[in-house]
Amino acid sequence: MLDRRTFLTVCSSFGLTTTLLPGVLWAMADEKGKVTRDMIDHAATIAGVPIADEYKDAMLDSLNGLPKDFETVYALHIPNGVAPALVFDPVPSGMKLAIERRPMKLSAAPNVTGAVPKNLEDVAFYSVRQLAELVRTRKVSSTALTEMYIARLKRYDPTLKFVITLTEERAKAKAQEADAEIAAGKYRGPLHGLPWGAKDLLAVKGYRTTWGAGGFEQQTIDEDATVVQRLDAAGAVLVAKLTLGALAQGDRWFGGMTRNPWNNKQGSSGSSAGSASATAAGCVAFAIGSETLGSIASPSTRCGTTGLRPTFGLVPRTGAMALSWSMDKLGPLCRAVEDCAIVLSAIYGPDGHDRSVQNAAFNWDANLDWRKLRVGYLKTDFEPQPPPQPESPKDAKELTPEEKKKRDDDSAQREAGRARAQYERNFTDAALTKLRGMGINLVPVEMPKYPWGAMRNILLAEAAAAFDDLTRSGKDKLLTQQSRNDWPNTFRTARFIPAVEYIQANRARTMAMDAMTKIFDQVDVIVAPSFATQLIITNLTGHPAIILPNGVRGDDAAKPQFANGELQPGGPGTTVSLTFLGQLYGEAKMLALAKAYQDATGFHLIHPKLEG
Repeated sequence: MLDRRTFLTVCSSFGLTTTLLPGVLWAMADEKGKVTRDMIDHAATIAGVPIADEYKDAMLDSLNGLPKDFETVYALHIPNGVAPALVFDPVPSGMKLAIERRPMKLSAAPNVTGAVPKNLEDVAFYSVRQLAELVRTRKVSSTALTEMYIARLKRYDPTLKFVITLTEERAKAKAQEADAEIAAGKYRGPLHGLPWGAKDLLAVKGYRTTWGAGGFEQQTIDEDATVVQRLDAAGAVLVAKLTLGALAQGDRWFGGMTRNPWNNKQGSSGSSAGSASATAAGCVAFAIGSETLGSIASPSTRCGTTGLRPTFGLVPRTGAMALSWSMDKLGPLCRAVEDCAIVLSAIYGPDGHDRSVQNAAFNWDANLDWRKLRVGYLKTDFEPQPPPQPESPKDAKELTPEEKKKRDDDSAQREAGRARAQYERNFTDAALTKLRGMGINLVPVEMPKYPWGAMRNILLAEAAAAFDDLTRSGKDKLLTQQSRNDWPNTFRTARFIPAVEYIQANRARTMAMDAMTKIFDQVDVIVAPSFATQLIITNLTGHPAIILPNGVRGDDAAKPQFANGELQPGGPGTTVSLTFLGQLYGEAKMLALAKAYQDATGFHLIHPKLEG
């Protein structure tokens, strides 16, 4: 059988490696690996690369006579957790990282001298900082808190579908251990005794790790992810493994769709679907999610949580499902900015396994003077965008009834889109006004202009490699979603991205990283709309982001539309968000400014009204 690696080597001898032709030709080979002259012609047409007849016989002799090198690599059955030998580093040349670790400086402890509520569920939406003080002063036991959150998880999961596995036995044992330690004066810190949830791409011994995907429902991994180990060490109590869209895409998993607590007819977005939904619903104190390209930002926006996507290489991913080794990040989803800082302080830093993690310090100081920070904002992204222009109209007399209806429908959709955009701008305009009212001089900045969409091929190629066996074995048919935009089709398509083009995209990425360095030489923090181009840019360059709730749409908001049988996002009573971007490993400054804005607005204190 013909092997693909040497096949590509032969193609390279004819100068074809920078084109799609090798991948196309390989895909056309028959099941015995035999390539014919006709196949070369068809592949050349698809790839747009002419091949002279005199080359074809030489190519056939080589291509159909090669040994099975590629199959020997397949035979290794490489686990998902094994990273490539190439390690992505977002740090530009000359940048020196702060490595001295200092104790956290938290905000003033909340006053808990009053009586504890008779109904413990009254504290379900408390922040980590508030819950920590209740547990530290023994006003509330970890056991009671854990039982309360587990009861809420059980009550609301049938509607919101955010739990894959309850870790009830483990949680009760850890909670009892926490209570005993605290009673003995062995307080570990602000996470001690607090119940939390893990996105189910984090391995936990003794429990299944499903990745949210059909075909993996009973998968177990005999280790605790580094993040799980570190939260155990901080005394936190894992109560549930929470949903994610299958293989970290969207909010659909093998058990259904995770729902938005603000409107349970909508999905929660994803892929950190359960982490956002459960946190927003007051069913955990905090959760851990992951982001490759929007998987913390999007569900945080939809569910109204405060989500932190740390700098690439700050939090080790050991024991977490790999999707893109050069883009995956783990981070907390919480109810407040300082909660994120507390959790990040517990989980960051090298672990001796994830080679991408830098020895950089994160020193949280709630009293950092944010007034001295240089703050930029993405001026163009905050401004109204010109509406899409319709095609040149035909004379009405020339239109068929079907064409007239389509014209009218398109016009109505454009008008509705303009109205929605104008409504949404009310929130971002108010945010800029508030920041200026806080005494912040907002400096306009622009993101660099690069082919960001083309660089997304980096993610696609790495994801296809991470799940190579799934595609080759045909088990991808077990995944719930099978549309043209879902992973099965994406993985197949990504196999046609030539290795040379993957490298070229990474070279463009290096240029983009240098351009972003110049921007952050001018400012410490950038304020941005959550779904501007910055989302793909900063995920490619590795910069951190904090996504905050920025208000709730009123009754005057346009009602959400149905598409493909599903209620789309938005509409009355749902949340909007604002994003703060930071310098590489500059989380402390970014979070200080975000906390000041959050304290000044109080949007994080608004909670969804749950049924049941």
